Amino acid sequence: MGDTGGPGAVAEGLEEYRRELTGYCYRMLGSYAEAEDAVQDALLRAWRNIDRFEGRSALRTWVYRIATNVCLDALASGKRRALPMDLSGPSVGGTPPAPPQESVLWVEPWPGGDPEAAATAGESVRLAFVAALQHLPPRQRATLILRDVLGFSAREVADLHGCTVASANSSLQRARATLADRRHASDGAAARPSDDRVRQVLAERYATAFSRYDMEELNMLLHVDATLCLPPYAKWMRGVPDIQAWLTGPAIGCRGSRLVPAVANGSPGFGQYRPREDGIGYVPWALQVIEFRDDRISGISAYRDTDRLFPLFGLPDRLTDSALGPEYVAASSAKV
Repeated sequence: MGDTGGPGAVAEGLEEYRRELTGYCYRMLGSYAEAEDAVQDALLRAWRNIDRFEGRSALRTWVYRIATNVCLDALASGKRRALPMDLSGPSVGGTPPAPPQESVLWVEPWPGGDPEAAATAGESVRLAFVAALQHLPPRQRATLILRDVLGFSAREVADLHGCTVASANSSLQRARATLADRRHASDGAAARPSDDRVRQVLAERYATAFSRYDMEELNMLLHVDATLCLPPYAKWMRGVPDIQAWLTGPAIGCRGSRLVPAVANGSPGFGQYRPREDGIGYVPWALQVIEFRDDRISGISAYRDTDRLFPLFGLPDRLTDSALGPEYVAASSAKV
């Protein structure tokens, strides 16, 4: 074994990879909680087997090999995570959803910004991108993330998978082609991502419009092909007319909601608090993850699992009028 500097130094060196490994495992598994568990398992395996590390590859590559194997084991059942649009076509906005599909493994949001500072900026942690990754076979998924997101070389990926460079490159090309087909089908070939400044402005305007339930302003902010999905319901809508029909029909109880800013998957998001039936304060209702394209809002994913997600995103468990006035929403969303 190479000189690792003693057990303490090894443990410290391994721990330095926790954050970026969590981002990698999140993209592989589509779940923040599962990613944390996978990283913990991988680091424990690395610590217990550090005497097998002979220094022929970088410590980072060796740790990623272990994390990849943990993820592949977790994905061996063949079940993949999905968003509602992966299960069926869009539905009419004015109709209520069917009962929640609790048996479905949903792609979950990531709390905060980009999972690791070393990752390239852009779409690499977008909710839609993570969902698209779930359509790739696990080994192709790992190869694409390692090469195109984390910057591993073809040789490093080949060593990690125990295959030839030619095989690793072939796997990468197939993964890229599959992902490009899905992107073309969902976003359009000429889609342009919005920059941070534009997203901040759109988020501020969205929060203000939603709190006022101003349908005219909301319609102006939404992309013509914008989607709204509602995990754990399989229902989802595409297009401004159906989204408006939903908001003014089955979801009319959201009128008067308050939005508290959060950051999800590197983009602005909001904790939505709906008015209590007795009119005293607001109750957690949904975590809204907002996505952007062509300088418009292209997607809203409203997760109803507030008991688990609100603490994870640092959102309060209740709101009162004295704690949060209407003017707070717009002022705070500018900080996203």
